[in-house]
Amino acid sequence: MSTVQSLQIRDDHIKLGQAMKAAGMVESGVDAKYAILDGFVRVNGKVELQRGKKLFPGDVVEYQGETLKIE
Repeated sequence: MSTVQSLQIRDDHIKLGQAMKAAGMVESGVDAKYAILDGFVRVNGKVELQRGKKLFPGDVVEYQGETLKIE
């Protein structure tokens, strides 16, 4: 069963790797980098390979059964 959590952002966007780290989905930026490069991360249902992908409110990140909604 997947857990859904929300991440409030202060600016108009946040980068994918930063969001994953801030939400506790990964321990470090390096972990985020490899999870993304290895194709394990989905943004809005599609595999995302760019660590610097800009996320905006409403975007949904999925990784290892966890779901993160950007707000």
